[in-house]
Amino acid sequence: MIITVIAAILFMALVGISLLGGRLARLLPEEQLSADSKDAVKLAMGLIATMTAVLLGLLITSAKGTYDTAQSEVMQMAAKVALLDRVLRLYGPETMDARRTVRDAVAEGVRRTWPAKPRGRVRLDPNEQMGDAVYAAIHGLSPHDETQRTLKTEATTLMSQLAELRSLLQAQAVPSVSKALLIALVSWLVIIFLGFSLVVPANTTSTLALIAGAFSVACAMFLILELDHPFAGVLRIPSDPMTNTLDHLAK
Repeated sequence: MIITVIAAILFMALVGISLLGGRLARLLPEEQLSADSKDAVKLAMGLIATMTAVLLGLLITSAKGTYDTAQSEVMQMAAKVALLDRVLRLYGPETMDARRTVRDAVAEGVRRTWPAKPRGRVRLDPNEQMGDAVYAAIHGLSPHDETQRTLKTEATTLMSQLAELRSLLQAQAVPSVSKALLIALVSWLVIIFLGFSLVVPANTTSTLALIAGAFSVACAMFLILELDHPFAGVLRIPSDPMTNTLDHLAK
């Protein structure tokens, strides 16, 4: 919700700056808006627009990288949970309690990461109590032959890898997009829209063009902030890999 508000505020601010620039252009003396002056303004705006485009691309790449990393970790977790359940099943019927504990821990993790309510609080911190219960259940197994010892070792390794992935998700929950870069981007956008509104003709076509530009950059800002928060908002990472795995565990 807050991301949508930020994008809307940016859009309205840029539209307001454009309208303000149009009013200032009518108040400036004619010599200040000569052809040479307009060319100089256009050159300066072109330079700032180029830097803004580079910075915008950098921010989008950074946010997309954060999103892709988190999505990859979720898929890895789903695969490792399915493999852990398979290993415990091969171990023998004495792992029934351990498998049930793993299923309960996964279900709790899905509920914390993908709350049922759209505006529910996302919690990426692991449930240590349930995690400890899974560790205890697996370490409590008593192998009777070499095959079971190998399977127990594999299950322990998978459990450690799952805990590491969960900790990584929690550690990477901090925003990756620099606030200083966002401030620089917004400042340059304000300069660009103010500058162009001073030199373009004050007519409906020019005004609509500036409004379309403001809407475009506001959408870009919305995408950057959404991608930088992969477990919340409109573009949050889908829970399908984990829920599908959980459905398989329930069988």
